[in-house]
Amino acid sequence: MSLESRDDRGVPELTARVVRASFPKGTLAVRVREALGPLFEDESFAGAFSTRGRPAVSPGALALVSVLQYAEGHTDRQAADQVRGRMDWKFLLGLELDDPGFDFSVLSDFRARLIEHGLEEKLLDLVLDRISNLGLLRCGGRQRTDSTHVLAAVRTLNRMEFVGETLRAAVEALAAAAPQWLSPLVTADWVKRYGARIDSYRFPKGDNVRQEWAEQVGRDGFTVLEAVYAPGAPIWLREVPAVQVLRRAWVEQYHRDGEGVRWREGKDLPPGRRRMSSPYDTDARYGTKRGSGWCGYKTHLSETCEPDAPHLITHVATTDATVTDTEVTEAVHQGLAARELLPDEHDVDAGYVTAAHIVAARDAHGIELLGPVGLDTCHENYEGEHFTQSAFRIDWEARTATCPQGKVSASWSEQRKSSGTPVSRVHFTAQDCAVCPVRGKCTKAANGKWGRSLTLLPQDQQEALEDRRREQLTDQWQQRYNIRAGVEGTISQAVRRTRIRRTRYTGLPKTHLGHVLAATAINIIRLDAWMNGTPLGGTRTSHLAQLELAA
Repeated sequence: MSLESRDDRGVPELTARVVRASFPKGTLAVRVREALGPLFEDESFAGAFSTRGRPAVSPGALALVSVLQYAEGHTDRQAADQVRGRMDWKFLLGLELDDPGFDFSVLSDFRARLIEHGLEEKLLDLVLDRISNLGLLRCGGRQRTDSTHVLAAVRTLNRMEFVGETLRAAVEALAAAAPQWLSPLVTADWVKRYGARIDSYRFPKGDNVRQEWAEQVGRDGFTVLEAVYAPGAPIWLREVPAVQVLRRAWVEQYHRDGEGVRWREGKDLPPGRRRMSSPYDTDARYGTKRGSGWCGYKTHLSETCEPDAPHLITHVATTDATVTDTEVTEAVHQGLAARELLPDEHDVDAGYVTAAHIVAARDAHGIELLGPVGLDTCHENYEGEHFTQSAFRIDWEARTATCPQGKVSASWSEQRKSSGTPVSRVHFTAQDCAVCPVRGKCTKAANGKWGRSLTLLPQDQQEALEDRRREQLTDQWQQRYNIRAGVEGTISQAVRRTRIRRTRYTGLPKTHLGHVLAATAINIIRLDAWMNGTPLGGTRTSHLAQLELAA
C-alpha cells in the first residue's frame, strides 16, 4: 500500500451538528477531538508506507482507532464496527456520517507496519508532545515506576506437555504442507500420540513410565528432524516455522549419546531465560515472583505524579517474565532521556534499586533514585547487638578498614562477583579477632588464617548505599517515599480498563506495542478527566478497616 496523505479539514458540519445534539455533554471521543484537534497526522507514519501501490487507509485514523479500542476494550472487528456505527467516533475521525469505514483486518496490518518500521513508540510520543504543548507535561519533578505480570496468550504447559505439543504442532504443519512426504514416517502409534492436542491427553502414572513417554517423544522428534534435514528432502521444509521451533526445543530439552535419547534434567537444562515455554509464543518465558509463577511477560509503567498536573504515563517497557526489575532501571532512564522527560526524582520500589543504580542515575542523568535498599543482613543470624559494615571506618586511600575496637585490617584485595560487579575484600587477622572482647558481636569465623571479613562496593557506591540505609530509617524519608504507592492505582487502571493482564498477541514486539497503545489510551482518558475536573479516585478502605480506624 502507498500513503495518500489526507488533509484534515475539520469535522464535517452535519456530523458536528448531529453529534452535539445527540451528546450535549460530549463523550470521550468528542472531548478529545475538541481539546486536541486531529491528534495523529498521516505524515507521522509515512515511513511505514511505500510511495507506490493502491492508497492506504489513513494511518492517522488507524492510530486513533487503535488507541480508542484499548480505551473501550474492543477487538479489531468491534473497533471497525464502531467506526461505521458510532457518531462520536466519526466526529473524532472527522468523517461524514455515511462514511463506510474500513475492514477490521486493516488494523492488524497497521500494527505489523509499525513494528516492522520501528514506530511502536510513535503514538505515545505524539500524545506526550501534544500534552507538553498544552503546558501539562514537562521534564523535572517527580515520577514513579512499577511493574506487573502479563500472561501470554497461550496455555501454560509443563515440560511433558510442552515437548508433546511442540512435536504435534510440527507434525500437523508438515501434514498440511507436505502430506505425501510425511506419510511414510507416520505410524498408528503416532496418530494415537499426536493426533489430538496434548492438553486432551491423559499422561501415564508413575515416574518411570512418564520418563519413558518423554524419551519416546524425543526419539520421534529426532526422526522428524533427521527426515527434514536429509539430503533428499525438500529444502523449504526446513523453513516451516513449526519445524524451526521443534529443532530449537529439542536442543533445549534432549540430548543424544551412545545410549540413545536422554531427557535433560537439572543443570543439564539451559537457564529459564533461554528456554521456551510454549511452541506458539517463542518469546514468552515462565517467571516467578513472591511464590507465584506465570508464563508470559512483564510490563513496567512510569508516570508523572505532580499534584498540579494530570498523572501521565511517560514510558513503557516490556520484557519477558524472567527479567528482574533491577535490569530495567537504566533502560527506563534512557527512554525518559530520549523523550526529554527525565524527572528530578524517580520513586521506585526496592526491586529497581541498587547502589550502582543510585550512583548512575545521579551522575549520568541528574536523577535522585528514591527507593529502599536492602539492610546489612550479613549477620542477621546474630541475636541482639552486632557490628554491621557501617560500624567500620573505611580509609579508601590507604585501602584499610578499622574495626570498632581500633584494629586495622591486614588484607585488601580487588575482586569481582560472578555477575561482574567489582568488589573489595577486606580481612582482619585471626589473632586480632581471637582475643577481641566483643568477638561474639562481630564474627563467628572459625579459627584459621582470617577473622572478620568485609565485602565493599566501589567507594561511590558504598557511600551511597550507607547514606540510603541511614536515610530510609527516618520518618521524613518514609513520608516522602509514600507517593510511590500511587503507581499501584495506575497498574490497576491499566489492568481493568485496557485489560493488559493477558496480552492479545503472541511475541514480545506485538505485546509491547499493545502496552504502548494501552498507555496512550490511559493518558487520553486521564487528560479528559483532568480537563473536566474529575477528581482522582481515593484509596479503597474495607468496612472492617474503617471500624479499626474509627476506634
